[in-house]
Amino acid sequence: MKEHTKIYMDALGYDITDFIPSEISGKKAVDICHIECRGMGGNPLKDKNRIENLMAQTRDEHIEFGDKKKFMVYQYKIHRQFLSDNGVKFDNNYFEKMITKYEN
Repeated sequence: MKEHTKIYMDALGYDITDFIPSEISGKKAVDICHIECRGMGGNPLKDKNRIENLMAQTRDEHIEFGDKKKFMVYQYKIHRQFLSDNGVKFDNNYFEKMITKYEN
C-alpha cells in the first residue's frame, strides 16, 4: 500500500476490505489522490501526503478534476467538509492557505 493511501485509510478508520466512498459522488472510490499533486506547487512530498491534501475519488473524477487548477478550491472545500463530517482532525489553516492560493 502506498504511503499516502495508508495515511488516508488510517485517518478515516478504513480497512482495505471496506467500501471507500468518493468524497465527490459517494460512489466507490478507486483512487486516493493528492488534491495538489506532487508535480504542482512548491510543497515538499511530505507536505503533499498530509490528510488535508488526500482525497478519495472515482477514476472518472480523478481524470476530470485531477491536476486542474480550476477545480482546486472545489476539491479542498469538499474535502474539508468530508473530514469534518467524519470527525477527522485537520489543520484548517492549511485549507485556508490552499483555497486562497487557488482562488486567484
